[in-house]
Amino acid sequence: MIPSLKATLERYYRDYDFAEHISHDPIAFPHRYKNPEDIEVSGFIASCFAYGKVELFKPVIEKLISPMGAHPHSFLMDFNLRRDRKYFTFKYRFNESDDIICLLFLLHELLKRYSSLEKAFLRRYAQGDADTGRAIAGFVDEIMSFNTSLVYGEDIRPSGMTQFLPSPSKGSTCKRMNLFLRWMVRDKDIDFGLWQTIPKDKLVIPLDTHIMKISRCLGLTRRSSANWKTALDITEALKSLDSEDPLKYDFALCHHGISGFCKSESAVGCKKCMLR
Repeated sequence: MIPSLKATLERYYRDYDFAEHISHDPIAFPHRYKNPEDIEVSGFIASCFAYGKVELFKPVIEKLISPMGAHPHSFLMDFNLRRDRKYFTFKYRFNESDDIICLLFLLHELLKRYSSLEKAFLRRYAQGDADTGRAIAGFVDEIMSFNTSLVYGEDIRPSGMTQFLPSPSKGSTCKRMNLFLRWMVRDKDIDFGLWQTIPKDKLVIPLDTHIMKISRCLGLTRRSSANWKTALDITEALKSLDSEDPLKYDFALCHHGISGFCKSESAVGCKKCMLR
């Protein structure tokens, strides 16, 4: 099955029109910028809100980055709660306005300490790591260690704030963090390749409902629960297809699901699927 599946996915990947679909993906936001530091922080913010329907979270990301102007990195480095809070008095699904403001405040604190997200992340990453899971957990722990009293009036971490920053240590798929890392590490197609210390084969698939459904259809996993172990399982299966760049198929497969082409609940739909 593997040679046949590889040939099918390679053809699908080779013929895929990435440019056509970029506007329907959160990666469109960091693509607005030229400076690496602006790409990095705008990408992190966009990935944090990349849950739910695209048409719902894109306007929210737009509201977030518009007040930051041409240089989101400079805005966050100079972020002032009293002065800038007024720009972010909206909420999105599980995230109240204070949670959104807290995310920006935490990014401000992290950037003050390291100047870039890459430097902060690499403090937790080791070349001997099997994947980025340990580094993600340490990165999240450090962000969570900052005092939030200036935002909430007390040092608390409500669910609407922690929802932005899940951890593999708690079993989460960490879909949005893995998505951000794909953007930063991969250097092909629409990804940026800004973080060159981390090899592409250390990345973990950004596991959402679309990837989960398609992966089960293609036999990339037999697991039924979407969690960190399943994300690793699918990633290992993809490594058997491309050991150096297992996430090369991620964007195309995800948008195969987003576009409604995947109808795995229907036997007739599966028979007509281009991936079958």
